[in-house]
Amino acid sequence: MSLVRYETDQQGVAFVTLDSPETRNALSDELLDQLIAAIERAGADEAIRVVVLGSSHERVFSAGGDLKAFASDAPTVTKYAGLDRFPRLYALLGSLGKPAICAAGGDVLAGSFGLALACDLIIAKEGVRFGCPEINVGVFPFMISALIYRNVPRMRANQMMMLGDPIDAAEAERLDIVNAVVPAERFDDTVREWAHRLAAKSPLLMRLGKDAVDATRDLPLTGALAALQSQLALAFTTEDIKEGVAAFREKRSPQWQMR
Repeated sequence: MSLVRYETDQQGVAFVTLDSPETRNALSDELLDQLIAAIERAGADEAIRVVVLGSSHERVFSAGGDLKAFASDAPTVTKYAGLDRFPRLYALLGSLGKPAICAAGGDVLAGSFGLALACDLIIAKEGVRFGCPEINVGVFPFMISALIYRNVPRMRANQMMMLGDPIDAAEAERLDIVNAVVPAERFDDTVREWAHRLAAKSPLLMRLGKDAVDATRDLPLTGALAALQSQLALAFTTEDIKEGVAAFREKRSPQWQMR
């Protein structure tokens, strides 16, 4: 059964939609496998320039990890092996070479909060909530704590993880966790507009930039600057940087050469 929908448009956007509304898009092994496969498919397709992660559920983006699996009688080694899907997914989004937008049209909870934070941009519908309710059922948000601490101020991160209380989209925007909060009637159009704006950029320079950020985000400053200097020098050799500057000077839209 398909738990993830994959659709594309003519502008080069892949819409990857979590589609298990009866489970509130719980991140089961099956759903995660299909989600990873869909993102890998988008990454391998040269026609795809942007990935949008969304949900078919009207009120929930995803409720997070599959609690039934957490409490099952499966051997511990089996559960441990299955957890590999989460770091693989988060790392995949970082190394995708293409921008990823989380279209948070419903509550983003538990493991899916980590999924959202692993994306490059988050657009939230007014009224949705972000949170880590795991502690309320005897689980700590172990896997996503690394992403939370890289994106949320420390004390608020502790509050979210230790008390389990969610924050609404407006507070998430105030904390710079999301990029935009949009009324329901404009949400889909805004997501598509942002995706198309990203798709209009040079795919080559976007990949170089994303790869550079992914490789240097946790390096000491001197090491990061050395690596970024090399990436900038590489960018200078591309035809796209020449075309971009020429188009700006000539007041026209650039025609990216992809080289």
